[in-house]
Amino acid sequence: MPRLPRPSFRIWLFLLLLALGGLLTWLDPWQAPPPGPVPTDEAGEPDYFLEHARLTRFDIEGQAHQRLESPRLVHTPHDDVTRMVTPLAHLYDRDDRLWIASGNEGRLGPGGNPLTLTGDARLFAPEERWQLDTEILHFDANTGHAWSDTPVLLQQPPQRMRGDRFDAWIHDNRARLTDNVRGHHPPDHAANHEESEP
Repeated sequence: MPRLPRPSFRIWLFLLLLALGGLLTWLDPWQAPPPGPVPTDEAGEPDYFLEHARLTRFDIEGQAHQRLESPRLVHTPHDDVTRMVTPLAHLYDRDDRLWIASGNEGRLGPGGNPLTLTGDARLFAPEERWQLDTEILHFDANTGHAWSDTPVLLQQPPQRMRGDRFDAWIHDNRARLTDNVRGHHPPDHAANHEESEP
């Protein structure tokens, strides 16, 4: 049986480069997906929109006090409003405590204030372990005031309360629930009694 000549180093190198080029062409990691259609709004055509946006806002002292993440962020120059889809907001108070807010839609008013979250809006205070759920939540970054004029559910397990209005001042770590307030507060001794039983 005749033996075929063994390929040279240059042929192996050429075949390796050819295979690598084919693999890179197939993967094509440098090509960004084309942008979606330009969104339209009753306020007019936007001057810019961002996809997979991460926005950091700074206060007058240069401290980051608000971080926003959204799959799509649109700004319309006619009303100077920024609209967001499923925004997630990280809010920082003067003591650098974190507050987390989210909703189905978000809106930054003219000049970037206030932030309004609508549709399953939520405000969560990790340090205090309380959570507020409502339909519309507003936040004024200048004063640190968060509020809702729609019915709210405030939970700090095992307690929960409902009311028609909610106010929180994050810089002062103060919250108030008003109008038609009702709640569930299990007594402490019942929990201790259950723990002590065999």
